[in-house]
Amino acid sequence: MISVKEAKQLIMGAALTKKSELVALLYAHGQVTARDIRAMIDIPNFHQSSMDGYAIKYEDKDSLLTIIGEMAAGTSRQLVLNKGEATRIFTGAPLPEGADTVVMQERICLENGKLLVEDQTLLKGANVRLKGAEVESGVIAMAAETYLSPAAVGFLAGIGCAEVWVYSPPKVAIILTGNELQEPGRPLEFGQVYEANSVQLKAVLNKIGVRDITVQTAEDQIEVLQDVLQKALDTHDIVLLNGGVSVGDYDFVPLVAQRCGVEQQFHKIKQKPGKPLFFGTKKDKLIFGLPGNPSSSLTCFYEYVLPVLENRMGLTNSLTEITARVTHDYPKASGLTHFLKASYSNGTVTPLHAQESFRLHSFAQANCFIVLPEESKGCLAGEEVAVHLLPG
Repeated sequence: MISVKEAKQLIMGAALTKKSELVALLYAHGQVTARDIRAMIDIPNFHQSSMDGYAIKYEDKDSLLTIIGEMAAGTSRQLVLNKGEATRIFTGAPLPEGADTVVMQERICLENGKLLVEDQTLLKGANVRLKGAEVESGVIAMAAETYLSPAAVGFLAGIGCAEVWVYSPPKVAIILTGNELQEPGRPLEFGQVYEANSVQLKAVLNKIGVRDITVQTAEDQIEVLQDVLQKALDTHDIVLLNGGVSVGDYDFVPLVAQRCGVEQQFHKIKQKPGKPLFFGTKKDKLIFGLPGNPSSSLTCFYEYVLPVLENRMGLTNSLTEITARVTHDYPKASGLTHFLKASYSNGTVTPLHAQESFRLHSFAQANCFIVLPEESKGCLAGEEVAVHLLPG
């Protein structure tokens, strides 16, 4: 067995190379830009009014002005403003040629069709968005490695960007092993259990933007599992095998992985839960053998698989590391790192009930792990402990 630290170093040392793809902006939300994005034109592409009001020459602000027409948003007709003239203008409309200032409609007086400005605080250029104020043509509007939030994709749409280069999510295969598994919603036969691993893993994968996910089931037979694994390796970047990684008579994953040309990096970690975790590589593909118990499987996924996926996609690791004061004693023997399902709030963290590896009920209420290192003999109430906050 190896330590948690050693396991994470081996995995990140074999992390997937980032790949990029050009996608429609409509589908880019939640991804990360792979290239700098330069503005192709000035935005706005003309001097633009930011208010409903009247466009004037600032030098005429104290004169009685003749109104010569109006400029609405979207107009393609340009007006020319001469000395002593004003134009009715609306928000988003281009300024007429010669105008440099917009007076708010509440700050004018109309007398016999003439306009008088009643704004003693008016400044030259007021209520005008200058051409290129948002972004100038040729400059980097958004740098590579930028997370595409709703506001970010809105900004790119606003500068005319329809496609964007992003780091492409990996293709993930989930292989379920075990003859005892039954699909949720169907009646259980004697000896069966409902299959939860693929459901919870797909939920996390979807949350970070992985969409190309294949779920397959393999019977507890070496030849069947070998065929399923080989096909998954041919078409996917990451393979997540669930179950079959321990030392039972039907735990075939290490043997089958070897037959498929997978180079084993480690099998078993000094941790609880999830001690029998398997990790191997085949060229640029990563293979994880996750424990079959749902709680162990999800714990291993968060701690070991999620960071690799997010690294490949240019995302920040969403498993945030903090410290907090624990509310209860928790004794343990030294020798294994413990990941305890826990609840964090306002600087304190509470270990939850039902820490057994097959129990998901407490995991459903958890928002973090308490991490007790292998040399530790537990913690006492009030002590500061390491905490890994789980993605929401």
